[in-house]
Formats: sequence, C-alpha cells, structure tokens
Amino acid sequence: MGYELFSEVVLATDIPAKGLRRGDVATVVERHPVAAGETGYSLEVFNALGETLAVLTVPESQIKPLTRDHVFTVRPIAAG
Repeated sequence: MGYELFSEVVLATDIPAKGLRRGDVATVVERHPVAAGETGYSLEVFNALGETLAVLTVPESQIKPLTRDHVFTVRPIAAG
C-alpha cells in the first residue's frame, strides 16, 4: 500500500513490549525495508497531551490506514 510520511495509521496488532494495543493510532516517521522484503515503518505514538510514548519499527502488515469510520478513545497505557 505505502504510507506517506507523517500520516496517521492504526496498529493492526498488539505490541505488548511497548504497552500498545491493536487500534492505537501512530504517526509514520520513516519508511524502510525490513525482513523478507516487506516494507517497514518507524512509528511514533503520542499520548492524549501530544507527548511521545513510543517510537517503534513495524512491518507494513502490522498497520492499517486510519479511516473515517474510526473513533478516537482514551485509555491508560498498558504497563510494558
């Protein structure tokens, strides 16, 4: 698919090591190759106040586009 830099995406899987859950929103900050030739993305995740919670790299298969039928919610960050 290919995501533009600084676009918002949704995590398609939980990332327990970072306290993140499927459905959390992240911002694409870099695009690069990862294992098995899949495109990878470095993502930045922010809290509700705009502070950085995590920076991580995932393969494209672990994210999906943010769409108009998504609704933002607030939850406490899971302990990592």
